[in-house]
Amino acid sequence: MEILSINLTGDSEETKYCFPNLKGSCLRSQKLIFIKVAMYFCMAFIILMTICGNLLVIISISHFRQLHSPTNLIILSLAFIDWFLGAFLMPCSMIRSVEDCWYFGETFCKIHSSVDIMMSIASLLHLGLISVDRYLAICKPLQYRTSVTMHKVAALIGITWMFSFAFGFGVILSKVNLVGVEELFIDPCTGSCILFFSKERGMMAAFVAFFIPGTVMIALYMKIFYVAKVQARKIKCSLAMTRARCDKNGTSEQTERKAAKTLAIVLGVFLLCCLPFTMLLVVDSFLDYSAPTVVFDALGWLTYINSTCNPLIYGFFYPWFKRVFKIILSGKVFQNGSSLLNIYEERN
Repeated sequence: MEILSINLTGDSEETKYCFPNLKGSCLRSQKLIFIKVAMYFCMAFIILMTICGNLLVIISISHFRQLHSPTNLIILSLAFIDWFLGAFLMPCSMIRSVEDCWYFGETFCKIHSSVDIMMSIASLLHLGLISVDRYLAICKPLQYRTSVTMHKVAALIGITWMFSFAFGFGVILSKVNLVGVEELFIDPCTGSCILFFSKERGMMAAFVAFFIPGTVMIALYMKIFYVAKVQARKIKCSLAMTRARCDKNGTSEQTERKAAKTLAIVLGVFLLCCLPFTMLLVVDSFLDYSAPTVVFDALGWLTYINSTCNPLIYGFFYPWFKRVFKIILSGKVFQNGSSLLNIYEERN
């Protein structure tokens, strides 16, 4: 009896390796074809949403004069980080995740890993800047108006970028993350690009670059909402105050509190998306690096999805962002004087 064998993976003997003609090549993924197609489709959709969403945020804040504020300048820089991730890092990660192969060489692997770390640190530091900005705006409004300027915020953003660059490339190029586990990487197969941390370095990186800053930012937002709650109780018009003055002060305080709430959600989403991957890096070192690659890929993409979520959060909670998006998508942004439009004007 003749038995028919159906190759559902679409891989021949020659394509079971990342580089069939090279000795010591890594094994290529043997996933079913429809699974690979589904993975490519989902990841490509995430990449497209990340690029388009953050590009809208970048255009909005850059183009419209009313959005030129210290807070929005930090959001603009954060949006550029998310856009860069979607445009340059995520496509390479998509191919690596689906095929289990790195086709772009050892040098670009180091660059990719360095930039990945750099962008993660930069995102966290930008969220830290936003936390401090909201803390001053809500808890010390008089000091905020006099001390927080566009030039000072731009300088802080520049320092943040330089520190993130030095940290990301410094860790990978110096191989400080591999101190103590060098024997595991003496002769790696060709076609792999995996980020590892030793036990000590992994715990140090997790606490210094994630847990400590995250705890500080959470504490700042708890203080912000406590002060905002106290302020809300005080914003009650007395009979001696004019109606116009009451409305003006009340609207200003309400706007600041809403901005703080929205940006706190951005921070919360970031922490939730990045916490699992950070914990895995630490725990895996205590399990002799036995965690499956698929788990690393899944949690790695969860951190990428954070970059997709940020524009959606802005669009959902900021009515003026919705109006700006409509102006951009309708093409009115190309009209003369569109940068001076009053995007805060409410429609009756």
